[in-house]
Amino acid sequence: MSLEDAEDLVLHMILSKVGPENNTARVACVSKRLQVSASEESLWSIFCSLDLNISTPLHDYIPMEILSFLQVTTRLLYRFVDGQELSSSSSSAGCDKGPPGLIGGYSAYWHKVNVYLLPLKEVVRQTIDIMAGDHNTISKNIVVVAVSAAPSSKKMFFLDCTNGQLYTENTSSHQMLPCVPESLVCINGDQQEDAMLLWLEEHGRRLQTGATKVREQDNIKSISLFPEIPPLCSISVTNGVQVRASSVFMPEVSNHLDNPPVYSYACSIRMSLMPNFNRRHRSSWQMYSRHWVVRADDAVIGDVDGEVVLLKNPLLQAKEEEFVYRCISQFPTSNLSVEGSFTFVPGSLQDPKGPQFEVNVAEFPVKLPDYIF
Repeated sequence: MSLEDAEDLVLHMILSKVGPENNTARVACVSKRLQVSASEESLWSIFCSLDLNISTPLHDYIPMEILSFLQVTTRLLYRFVDGQELSSSSSSAGCDKGPPGLIGGYSAYWHKVNVYLLPLKEVVRQTIDIMAGDHNTISKNIVVVAVSAAPSSKKMFFLDCTNGQLYTENTSSHQMLPCVPESLVCINGDQQEDAMLLWLEEHGRRLQTGATKVREQDNIKSISLFPEIPPLCSISVTNGVQVRASSVFMPEVSNHLDNPPVYSYACSIRMSLMPNFNRRHRSSWQMYSRHWVVRADDAVIGDVDGEVVLLKNPLLQAKEEEFVYRCISQFPTSNLSVEGSFTFVPGSLQDPKGPQFEVNVAEFPVKLPDYIF
């Protein structure tokens, strides 16, 4: 009798004995039936358990009441990477002084987010603190897996070990928002996916493709969650100035249960001079005014036109590679688009060197994302 003629149970027993490295992988290449058998989750759970000791305690200091929550995929993740150590500098000084968080973040005005993937000892400590406190979480079987270390903002991510979904919250009402599309997690389905794994895979894909990047500000490097490429980032060139615009949803200061709902976004406008820009007799250009048009379902719901409301009107300098303008906006709906323009004065407002000129900001999406980071 050939291997293909064997019953499923017999085939499963044989494959579990031959191991994953070569033999099971080779069997999967023989036929579609053997490929299905060699790809069964129960089979690979055995391999993970044997090769990576998934069933044994991850660390001695993890209480059984928390260890019992963790799914196999989560235990497997922590076998490879035990998060990031939160140094005293990162917890006290936030994203200004501490090392960059693996998940990244954003900043606008005073609000700064720098999200760290917690090591298991911090997962335990912070989860126990939440269990002991009065926290309106989605279920008892949750663990805290990531937090922002920035003191100016509190942002946390929770893994629900019952349904596999990853959540973040509004800090004032503790209202939970799913971070991964529920259609992928299949919360009510037979085959449940681990949202934390999907979340990290999507984060890695965005970094790999350049959709998000490591950026440097004030000589400090960090992972910026502002999208860098279309369709989530618009790119336009006007009068020799290139403008890239995108937004990041801010769940920690949003609340869709309010009346009216509040959806908060950080917007980033990045400006740089093109090689053909006429720099003669000009070393700086000062921003004078801005014009924003906000649309929801193709209908204009906001039109703002006026001088820039800042303590100091920003200067676009010829020596700088890129000037970044950030702001925070709040809307009563979650599916919008924004476009507009900035007016600049050559030289400065006090000492203009020529006529004003306008720089367009192409339409960019401001909406509730599929994945929340």
